[in-house]
Amino acid sequence: MTTRTGYSRTQIVLHWLTAIAVLVAWFTHEGMEEVAKAAWRANEGPFPTIHTIAGALAMIMIIVRIVLRHRRGAPEPEGTEMGKLAATWGHRLIYALVIIVPLLGAATWFGGFRNLSGFHEFTAKALMLAALGHAAMAIWHQFGKKDGTLMRMLRPE
Repeated sequence: MTTRTGYSRTQIVLHWLTAIAVLVAWFTHEGMEEVAKAAWRANEGPFPTIHTIAGALAMIMIIVRIVLRHRRGAPEPEGTEMGKLAATWGHRLIYALVIIVPLLGAATWFGGFRNLSGFHEFTAKALMLAALGHAAMAIWHQFGKKDGTLMRMLRPE
C-alpha cells in the first residue's frame, strides 16, 4: 500500500457520502422501528425504506473505500505513537461497524432474525459514538492543534 499525503477526490467524495448515508440511516431509525413492528404484527414481508437503503449504500461505499485505500494508499496518521495507534484503530472500528450494522439490520429485517435487532441497535449506537469521536478529533486537530488534518478530507491530493 502506497503512503500518501492526502486523499483522492473519489476517496473524499465517498467519505462524505458515507457520512451522509450513516446520518440518514441514524435519523430514520425510529421510523424504521415502527415500520418493522407494524409489518411483523401484520406478518407482511420486508420492503426497502430510506433507512435500509441508506444503510446498504453506506456499507457499499465503505467497501469501495477500503478497496481504494488498499489500491491507492492513504495518509499516515501523524502525532505520537499512541495517537497514531488510536487513529488507525478508530478508523478500523468505524469501517467494521459501517459493514456490521447494515448486515445485522439486513439479517433482522430480510432474514427474519428478529432476535438480532438488539445487536443491530447496539452496534449502531457504537458506530455513532465512534463517528462522533472521529469528528471531534478531526475538529480538534484542525482548530486545536492547527495541523491541517481536516483539510486532507476537504482538498484532494
